[in-house]
Amino acid sequence: MEQTAPGRRGRGGGGAARRAERRATKVELVRFIERNIPNLEILNEEALAIIEANAETLLEEIGVNFVENPAALERWRQAGADVLGERVRFPRGLVRQLCATAPASFVQHARNPDRNVTIGGRNLVLAPVYGPPFVRDIEGGRRYARIEDFRNFVKLGQMSKWLHHSGGTVCEPTDVAVNKRHLDMLHAHMTLSDKPYMGSVTEPSRAADSVEMSKILFGADFVDQNTVLTSLVNINSPLTFDATMMGALEVYAAAGQACIVSPFIVGGAMAPVSVAGTLTQVLAEVMVGVAYSQLIRAGAPVIFGTFVTSIDMNSGAPTFGTPEAAQITLGAGQLARRMGLPYRSAGSFCGSKLPDAQAAYETANTLNIGLLAGVNFMLHAAGWLEGGLVASYEKFVMDADQLGTLHRLAAGVDMSASAQAMDALREVGPGGHFLGCAHTQAHFKEAFWRTELLDYKPFETWEEEGARDTVTLATARVKKLLGAYEAPPIDPGILEALDAYVAQKKAAVPDAFL
Repeated sequence: MEQTAPGRRGRGGGGAARRAERRATKVELVRFIERNIPNLEILNEEALAIIEANAETLLEEIGVNFVENPAALERWRQAGADVLGERVRFPRGLVRQLCATAPASFVQHARNPDRNVTIGGRNLVLAPVYGPPFVRDIEGGRRYARIEDFRNFVKLGQMSKWLHHSGGTVCEPTDVAVNKRHLDMLHAHMTLSDKPYMGSVTEPSRAADSVEMSKILFGADFVDQNTVLTSLVNINSPLTFDATMMGALEVYAAAGQACIVSPFIVGGAMAPVSVAGTLTQVLAEVMVGVAYSQLIRAGAPVIFGTFVTSIDMNSGAPTFGTPEAAQITLGAGQLARRMGLPYRSAGSFCGSKLPDAQAAYETANTLNIGLLAGVNFMLHAAGWLEGGLVASYEKFVMDADQLGTLHRLAAGVDMSASAQAMDALREVGPGGHFLGCAHTQAHFKEAFWRTELLDYKPFETWEEEGARDTVTLATARVKKLLGAYEAPPIDPGILEALDAYVAQKKAAVPDAFL
């Protein structure tokens, strides 16, 4: 299904009309990825069994802390865990048994049903960068993010062919009060995009606002019976579950909404330096988080999350696109599948300060490993820069363009009679060429993935057009997409109700920036 932005068609007929149509910005609805390729499994059965046994030992002997959360401690006590102070230890098998009620896949609904996504199974859903306090573009440089930037990134996500999800905190709008910005961010996702979106997790009451605003958008009965929110719940690694994140999880699980339970791992700082040790910790932490969601509401959708980076032992800075992170991403995918849970990991990770060669190498390493690891929900798939501190306009469209390659790779090799191309081989024969043969003429439009950004022109043409590098081309594409953007239609009554809810909640409390 393809939609062309109105107002971009040329007035002339014939060649002028065709040229205008080619220049028009087209917005396509592309379905989430359904893999037709095998997952890359890096661990054998013995290794998996060792890691699973070690995770059970960790939970039994060492345990985890649930801090400042007496209700959680009481839930665990009643479930059969050993609670001493804020430390919770678990009999072997208890946590895994509780995890068994979490669904293997679920549908997250969008307000446009064509944009619904199924998270789990052989599917891969791509969502943009999450959380940077800074933004960068070629004209304004690096600066604190503002609500205008946030709305721009939501628009770019809506216009991006290969992104299936609007995401959550695509940047942190620092010009809006901390206790109110979640309202503006949710309002932007709900009105400027018709893709699925994420809820707030920075305080339990903000999670509750996310649920209430979703009930306005979808209807209370629909939200009660369906998943319309996916939200990121980070574990304070190592082995600590803080009251803020768990409070948000409690709200979403009780409402039947999905959470990504995700350890925040920087290898060597928040987890052991070894791959096997980190995987043990990741599995233990995720199992506890998933099990806790099921204590709140059995059957609540939840995603096995893994955010992994290593540390530079000279500077202490996080590193991305490394082979060790790839091994953990691949191994965690195997562990998630053995638990029967959807898997979140990978993204457009890089440590570079600019959208340069370093950023491209590290991002490509991470995106491709995510595809091979069997990731089902890929947060940070577009726009990540500087270790996640920066959301880059140029890198957003550069990454979004490259996500098209994941779609094509995931499709596998077409072995249909047409794809076998025996008719073309017979027609051309020895010494000929395939440019004009019937098979090429019939299939050239869809034969190869086509970039909407990169330059493949001859040197002379490229030089005549200003010798533009990729960042310059990306700047032009950002302007083109934002210039062509039109908000998807929304029921006026729903829009009025959302506006009123946001206004009422903002007026009820004074601004707070801490």
